[in-house]
Parts: sequence; structure tokens; C-alpha cells
Amino acid sequence: MDEWQSPIAPGISWYQATVGERPTYPALDGSKTVDVAVIGGGYTGLQAAYNLAKAGISVALIEASRFGDGASGRNGGQMGTGQRWWPEDLEKEIGYERSRALFDMAENAKRHLLDFAEAHGIDMEYMPGQMNVSHKRGHDKDYRATAEIAAERYGYPHISFTDGRETAERLGTKDYYCGVRDTGTGHIHPLKLLVGLARVAQTAGAQIFEMTRATGIEKTRNGPGGKILVRTPKGTLTADRVLIATNAYIGDLEPVTSAHIMPIGSFIAATAPLDDFPDVLPGGEAVADSRFVVRYFRKSRDNRLLFGGREVYTSSNPADTANAIRRQIVDTYPALKDVEITHAWGGNVGITMPRQPFVREVMPGVTSIGGYSGHGVMLSNYCGKLYADMVGGKATDLDHLAALKIPAFPGGRHMRTPLLFLALTWFALRDRL
Repeated sequence: MDEWQSPIAPGISWYQATVGERPTYPALDGSKTVDVAVIGGGYTGLQAAYNLAKAGISVALIEASRFGDGASGRNGGQMGTGQRWWPEDLEKEIGYERSRALFDMAENAKRHLLDFAEAHGIDMEYMPGQMNVSHKRGHDKDYRATAEIAAERYGYPHISFTDGRETAERLGTKDYYCGVRDTGTGHIHPLKLLVGLARVAQTAGAQIFEMTRATGIEKTRNGPGGKILVRTPKGTLTADRVLIATNAYIGDLEPVTSAHIMPIGSFIAATAPLDDFPDVLPGGEAVADSRFVVRYFRKSRDNRLLFGGREVYTSSNPADTANAIRRQIVDTYPALKDVEITHAWGGNVGITMPRQPFVREVMPGVTSIGGYSGHGVMLSNYCGKLYADMVGGKATDLDHLAALKIPAFPGGRHMRTPLLFLALTWFALRDRL
């Protein structure tokens, strides 16, 4: 990830406030030769570094900022089942067999993350339950079908339809008309996972460096025996292979990745504990709604409401994150209009045109993985492991993602951002209407 470049003063996240002082790691000072160099210290990069080191493959990882300053340490914490698309929608695009393979891959990702945290004693504050809900009338049939298809065609019996009454009871608001409840997944404290993951990677023998920006990637020569150089301000990594795991923070480092993964701003606020509001999410589920500009919210272990949404409708992001999110909270929960907002923060999420992950060899020996499009808590961790397995010569589920057709954003380097702003503005308007 590049150095943290929030377009607003991000403040201290609730995650940071509850983790306390994070461990520090050195910056790279000098040059090293390793089997694999990893650029980006989020979930993908650190999982790759851990699994490579565990397999006896020498690896060095560089992160431009602090571990946890990017999306992996600041996200909504929800572990959505499957891919970003509903499985039946993805099936229409790529067929049942490939859709089922991607669904099963996501289930493998879920099991991997839960098993990893348990095996390494990482208390990521896992809380079970997640709901997807409709902010518009008339979607009952579609949501019922989703639950039935998940059970009958995808072997996943944990999703059930919730009508308007049950949805209102489970959320504590009448703002939504129906939904589905998933008891086979949940939500986590993302920064606690990230801090634990960095510790585990270093303990396994990975060389990990903070505050070290990659300034260039180049081949020494083409063909057998050629090495890849990753340049930084104070040294060079020389490697046989390179993993780019920068996601939304690619910047100008590598043009193929930056053409396919677009950063958009996402913002979250945390309230004071809701001890006087027991009707808000009484079952503790995380929630994501049907808006194109998704609103997502959940309760923390200490009973706060963590409420997120995106406000990137123009070239400038909101100057006041707390009030921007407060308006969305009050839309959903009018009774919380006077509840204190204790923390508010923002950052960038990497999206692709079809909202599916980007996995590609962008130059010989250099693989780029990212673009999880708001669905990355499980997938990013698993993709890091799969990359390490691939380097070790194993067949992996990563091939299912590499086979997806991910087009570049239109408009080229100079026009793609204005075009995205226009598109988000249009879809945000549709959400309101």
C-alpha cells in the first residue's frame, strides 16, 4: 500500500483506539535478495509472506505506511458469504460450474480465516450473523429466491428470508422492507486481525518492513535467469517473483493494475455505546443494504454502532466525516439523532468495473491481486495464502479468479476518475429516488 493518503483528516478509528499502540517494524535500509518480494502490507501481502516463509521460501515485504493504515485495518469488518455478486447473478454470467467453484472458494476462504485466527491466538472479536436487506419495496421474490438457491443449488443452508416484520425486528428500524439472514458468517475487528497477522508473519521468518515505498519495478533482463528489481528510496529488493498487493493504493507504480483497480473513498463512524437502545440490532448481526452506494453497519463487542457508507460523488470527499455519516445513521435510526459520535474515519477501497477481484500476471514474474470491491476481508486473506501455494507449485483456487474477465476502467489515465465520479453521482441519485 502507498503511504496513507486519506483526502480528509482521518482521525483515530475506533479500531485503533481499542488496539492501542501498534507494534512498530523497521523500514528497509539497504538491499536484499530473496525468492519473493511482496509490495503491500495488508491482508493479502502479509498472508502471502507468512505462508511463503512457513514453506521455507525467502520473502521480504515492504509497506509504504504503517501496517494497518490501509483498508485492511480500517474496513467495515463484514465477512460476506460468496463473492460480491449473488451466486444466481454470477451464474447467469459465467455458468453454474464456474459460479459454484467461486462460491465454494469463498467458503474455503471463510474457513481459512477462522481457522487461522484460532490457530494463532488472534482475538479478532468474531461475532456471528450477517443480513442483506432491501431499501426498496417489491424485492421479496428475489430475496426469497436467493435463500432457496443458496440451499438447493450451492449447498449452503444458512441463509433464510426475512419479511418486513422480521427484518424490522432484527434491525430495530422500519427503514427496510425485507432481507436475508446468514447464520454461517459474521463480522470481526479488522485491525486486531491485521496486527496479529503481522506478528505471525514475522515469527514465521518473513522479513517485513514498514514506511518503505516501492518506487519502481523492473526486470534485469528477459528470459531465464532474469531477476526482478523492486526499488525503494533506501534500497532494492531483488527477487525471482513479485506480488503486488497494494489494492487501492497502487498509484502510478504499475500501469496495468492502476488501469483495472480504482480507489474510492469509504467512511465509517462509531457511536457511544448504545446501552439505552436495546432494540438496535438485538441479535448482533452485521448489515449491508441494497443501495449501489452501500450502507453497512453493525454493533461492536462493546455495544457501539459502527456505521459506514460512501460519499464519493464529486472530486472532493466530505470535509466532515462524522456529520456525513450521522445523517445516514439518523435516516436509518431517527432515535439516535442525539447519540455521540466518538470516532470517524475514512480510507480507500479498491474496486473493479464488474466488482470482482483482479488477479493477473502483469509482467513476467509479477502477479497483482486486489480489487475486492468491498468484499475482501475473507478473500484477501485467502488470496495471499493461495499465491504462496502457487509459488510452491500447488494447484490452487486462485485460477478461478484469474479466469474472470476484468476490463480496464474507461477513459484512460486522465479521464477514468471523472467518469467514475459521474457514474457514482448517478447511482447515488437513483438510491435517493
